[in-house]
Amino acid sequence: MTSKKSTAAWRSLAAVAAAGLALSGCTNSGDDTASDAGSGNDEQVVKETESSGPGCTLEKYGAEKLDLKNAVVGFSQSEPDTAAFRAAETESIKAAAQEVGVKKLITTNANAELPKQIADIQDMLNQGAQFLIVAPVNSDGLDPALDAAKKKGVPVLTIDRKVTNEPCSDYVAFLGSDFYDQGQRAADELATATDGEAKVAILLGSSGNNVTDERNAGFKDRVEEEYPDLEIIAEQTANFARDEGQSVTEQLLQSNPDITAIYAHNDEMALGAVTAVRAAGMDPGQDIKIVSIDGTRNAVQAIVDGDINAVIESNPRFGPLAFQTAEDFFAGEEIPEDVIIEDDSYTSENAEQDLGKAF
Repeated sequence: MTSKKSTAAWRSLAAVAAAGLALSGCTNSGDDTASDAGSGNDEQVVKETESSGPGCTLEKYGAEKLDLKNAVVGFSQSEPDTAAFRAAETESIKAAAQEVGVKKLITTNANAELPKQIADIQDMLNQGAQFLIVAPVNSDGLDPALDAAKKKGVPVLTIDRKVTNEPCSDYVAFLGSDFYDQGQRAADELATATDGEAKVAILLGSSGNNVTDERNAGFKDRVEEEYPDLEIIAEQTANFARDEGQSVTEQLLQSNPDITAIYAHNDEMALGAVTAVRAAGMDPGQDIKIVSIDGTRNAVQAIVDGDINAVIESNPRFGPLAFQTAEDFFAGEEIPEDVIIEDDSYTSENAEQDLGKAF
């Protein structure tokens, strides 16, 4: 765990990051998979008791001190910004970089392709990037890019997906949610929506990353421990995509007509499931209960409309926290290996009043 001095610093960091959140949000990309309305303003706050691991300092990492105002910073996005989560995350990074006043921000998008992300990072290094923020495509496989950054003495901060590489050697720290806890909370909400009895289909996120693994493990473990009448009868990958969420749900409903509930690892797949359920002549949210994770405006609106039963938030507004972490790191402060943020939830009880917080 972090030291008392480090914990105090992170209490201050959480407050600063929260104060900067008004700067970040999401813009509509023009694609119907992005949020249809304006930016949200939900604060991203560090869950102090969950931020842990050996602390990393500038000295331990072996990097040089850097003034971000005179620096070139690179941001490697993992997936297309047509997804609301990615749009909000990218916009948050851009807004925070502008507020900090970095000399230059280079942004790239790997379009869910690991080889492209490796090439993107190497290209940003060749363009003179002195600090990198990376949203990894996969938890494994970034070694060539991280090795290239290490050789150039460029620190790397990872957000929203954790890599399996060595902290404070290959990367500084991970900023993100407790994905296992998200899965557990999703199980609780599905149990509430179904009175604890249902035949459940799971729409899995993309393979090869800790988000999918932990959201699934948390859900299954909670079901096994607490909800014996929630029977998981099918699970299939839909790659966090709305179109695949729809097509996979269509297939699952045909092969398993007794499905009465769906747990989707993200909102995009859940929204695809809503379309599939309706096309099958059933009422989403009633005939088939649906719970997902993210907190996109479209999904929260679907709760208001009665099509989705609950959404566990996964806050994408990493910009203020990422740059505050960078500033603290370059100032010599100790950064925990895992910096875990707090996430809210949306249900029929609060969705309408909290719609403005969605992204």
